[in-house]
This record gives sequence, structure tokens and C-alpha cells, in this order.
Amino acid sequence: MSSDRVRTPEVEALLEAFLALENADEAYAFLQDVCTIREIGDMAQRLAVARMLAAGEHYTRIQEVTGASSTTISRVSRSLNYGADGYARVIERLGTTDEGDGA
Repeated sequence: MSSDRVRTPEVEALLEAFLALENADEAYAFLQDVCTIREIGDMAQRLAVARMLAAGEHYTRIQEVTGASSTTISRVSRSLNYGADGYARVIERLGTTDEGDGA
């Protein structure tokens, strides 16, 4: 499985680091330290795309609202439908929001 090759001891330590954080401010500070501003923005955009796809939005509307490319939307869709269920789990736990409303 390809995910097993990625799940190295270093990745395990990163996962533990995320789980050790207690709130959004701590998580944001950690993200600022380990990611570029662009990487944080890209991850946030992908989550917004996933939420909109899960809500049944069309690609053109998702592009308009998020600014994501059709390639990004397709990749997120593939992960949402055939991935490891990470997006689905997070979307379920966060609940539904109307991403198309002024986002």
C-alpha cells in the first residue's frame, strides 16, 4: 500500500505532534512553524473544496468560491471518493457549513 511507504517514523512523530495540540491557536502556531503560508492556504482550500463537493456543489461554483483549479478539485474529489476517508471523517465531525455563502 502506498500510504504505508509514507507513514514513516517521522510521519508518526508529526501525527503525534498534531494530536498533542490542545486548541486552534496551538495548531495554527504549529502550522506556521512547519508549513509555508502557501502550504497552509493550499490545505485550507482543499478542505473547503472537499466540503463543497460533499455538499453536492458543482465544479464551476467551487472554482468561483474557492479559486481552486479544476485539477485541484478533481484531485480532492478523487480523494473524497476513493481515498482513505480522511476528508469524510473530518467533514462529518466538523458538521455542515454553507461554504458557498460568502466564503
